[in-house]
Amino acid sequence: MAGRGSRLRPHTLTVPKPLIPVAGQPIVHRLVKDIAEIVNEPIEEVAFILGDPAFFGDEVIESLKKLANDLGAKASIYRQDEPLGTGHAIMCAKESLSGPAVVAYADTLIQATFELDPTADAVIWVKEVERPEAFGVVKLNDKEEIVELVEKPTEFVSNKAVIGIYYFKEVGELKAELQHVLDNNIINGGEYQINDGIKGMMSKGKVFKTGAVDQWMDCGNKKVTVETNQQVLKNEQAKGVNTIHSSVTLKNSKIIEPCFIGENVRLVNSVVGPFASIGDNCEIVYSVVNNSIVQHETTIKNMVMRDSMIGSKSKINGLAQDLSLGDYSFMND
Repeated sequence: MAGRGSRLRPHTLTVPKPLIPVAGQPIVHRLVKDIAEIVNEPIEEVAFILGDPAFFGDEVIESLKKLANDLGAKASIYRQDEPLGTGHAIMCAKESLSGPAVVAYADTLIQATFELDPTADAVIWVKEVERPEAFGVVKLNDKEEIVELVEKPTEFVSNKAVIGIYYFKEVGELKAELQHVLDNNIINGGEYQINDGIKGMMSKGKVFKTGAVDQWMDCGNKKVTVETNQQVLKNEQAKGVNTIHSSVTLKNSKIIEPCFIGENVRLVNSVVGPFASIGDNCEIVYSVVNNSIVQHETTIKNMVMRDSMIGSKSKINGLAQDLSLGDYSFMND
């Protein structure tokens, strides 16, 4: 989670992308919990690879430590000082690379019900896609084993796209191959890649299988993050999760579920939902807000808003319908 999330600006100018809330919880919190549920085994450690300490500071570290502790695990914090690729990022945490492990990129969310294949040395999680040429995909043999990783194939290889979550029965084997990548300066796309470590494992006969996810939800930019928020709210509703805090104040207002409404939110002469996530201590007055994400301590007045993302501590007054505004924004129509 060391990247700056430039495609999600202005929201990531003040908050690291993995900590942007979706349906009331930071992306990385949801991802770690989802993985823990799928693995369904005791977790000893969660290692987080962060970027610049000025951006990923003490408050971020404390939230990540609590996330790990809530799972009964210890948290380890590492830094990637330069953006040198996924393989380099993983090796920044080399002290933690032993035993069974999951490696995940913290800008995506999943829903899955599969069990890890005990006969596999590693599992790459995939999702069937309609346009495989736009993704990295896996090539399978007749035993349903992964024999090759192909990036944006020009000819059909498979429709199983790699989503950036991997399981290794012994992650020390990946560590050894990535050390070879670093020592021999093996670079693709200007960076050290996890794929080159995986290819090294395959060349030594390690068996890779696929794990299929039911949902793969991206948080790469504002449009897809709003779509992901909608899907997560549907999932929470299907599970019967209560996502509206008891402290919400309604005055001549209506909530159309599914929604997430945080603590001490005040709604006055407004309609919120469906698919709205409203953070703590917000106030919405004479407005309609649906299919949108609003962070905490923001005031919205006299608006019809949809398909939008609004940062924290902002004051918005106007008629615009589709917005993407970062923290501390001010708009008055």
